[in-house]
Amino acid sequence: MTTLWVVCVLLTACAGGSRHGTLRFVDTETAGKARHAAYVAEQASARAATQAMASPLVRAIPPAVLALMQQEHDADELEQQLVACAVQAEQLGNARYFKDRPPTRQECAEVVEQDRCGKPVTRAMKLGKQKHVLALQCAEAVLKELWPAPFSIEQRYRYYPNARFLETISRAKEAQLIADGCTDELRGTIKPDIVLHEDRNLLKSALTLDFKFPCPDTNPARWTEYGSNSPYAYESQGAIYEKALGGRAMLVSPKAGVEPFKR
Repeated sequence: MTTLWVVCVLLTACAGGSRHGTLRFVDTETAGKARHAAYVAEQASARAATQAMASPLVRAIPPAVLALMQQEHDADELEQQLVACAVQAEQLGNARYFKDRPPTRQECAEVVEQDRCGKPVTRAMKLGKQKHVLALQCAEAVLKELWPAPFSIEQRYRYYPNARFLETISRAKEAQLIADGCTDELRGTIKPDIVLHEDRNLLKSALTLDFKFPCPDTNPARWTEYGSNSPYAYESQGAIYEKALGGRAMLVSPKAGVEPFKR
């Protein structure tokens, strides 16, 4: 209806009747402007309809960033490529030990080693770490091509929920704390896989993404829930990521793809 009205107004303004009742047609330039106005209106409507049907990830991207992305790529490509990274990491990680099949429930639960603190490490835990390395290497290459703003990979933050205060921990400081052995110094910190920023404010998220590799693969992808000794007791990772960083939190997994955190 809007498109038709634009065309009619332009045509009426540029055409008139003579004393003999004949119609004087618009000139070529004015008709071209009318057609262009109609085209612009139609394209705007089409973009709005497309975004309304877009994936949760695309809908969560800030409009300014989305506009920059669409100049070069289809915004859905970001989601497709990140999911492809998860699928590739799943396949390569399993292939190291199981050739062309995923591990069974029993194999996932098997204790394969102990960490530096003497705690048992299951095959599911070890596979998950290895798959994360592969997925994040792939994701970094994807983001360099498709995300037009800054992003952080495995940045550790310290979040004070009562004060609503967030600060970064440098990689050097993190490495020093880990090298010191079994310490509680990292208690109360968070370390999302990927934080996509809208601008240069690296304490603010547009989107926060975590890769999840359920083992066995028939399990659903889930956010980790913090235990009773955590400052975030009984809350999920997704909830804390959103409170601390502000942006929407989403899971990326090989089977389910991208899933937004459900409040």
